[in-house]
Amino acid sequence: MAAEQMADRGEDPGRTAPSATPSTAPAGPPAAPSPPPGPASPTPPPARPLDAIDRDILRILQTDGRASIRSVAERVHVSRANAYARINRLVEDGVIRGFGARVDHERAGQGASAYITLKIVQNSWRTVREQLQALPGATHIALVSGDFDVLLLVHTPDNRALRELVLTRIQSIPEVLSTRTLLVFEETDLGPRPDRPAELA
Repeated sequence: MAAEQMADRGEDPGRTAPSATPSTAPAGPPAAPSPPPGPASPTPPPARPLDAIDRDILRILQTDGRASIRSVAERVHVSRANAYARINRLVEDGVIRGFGARVDHERAGQGASAYITLKIVQNSWRTVREQLQALPGATHIALVSGDFDVLLLVHTPDNRALRELVLTRIQSIPEVLSTRTLLVFEETDLGPRPDRPAELA
């Protein structure tokens, strides 16, 4: 993936809005329940070991999030009740974290995408994470090691909105010491596909 690096203090993300392609979100059939997200959610119990059928179910749901319980059951050669019980167990154990759609952000009106690296005050991760989660267009946040502390992926309508997000919203967080923006010009979704039989094996 090509990207352009810029120092954010006083940066101008540029005049040409980069393209964004679909991002991946965990998926599953509507029939299966999903625990509410957020820091207030109860900690799931330790995940039970997965067998070959469980892994096949995960592969199917990641490839086709709209697959019905009946379709899943037929493809893994178990009863619908068994398939439903297995999916519920995967949700309860926290293996399946939620259900959603893969979105083409550019077609959805978010033509600018960027990875933003942040250096933050020591031991302020939880405070910073809560504020980053509230940002419009934030889709992925990670605490990492290396030259910076946090990696944030955002999608915005254009470069003007991206500049506003970085210079006004993110840099106003007291615990954020510095930021750096990497514009995304193109990306490829490497999610599970039917032609990858080794996925989750």
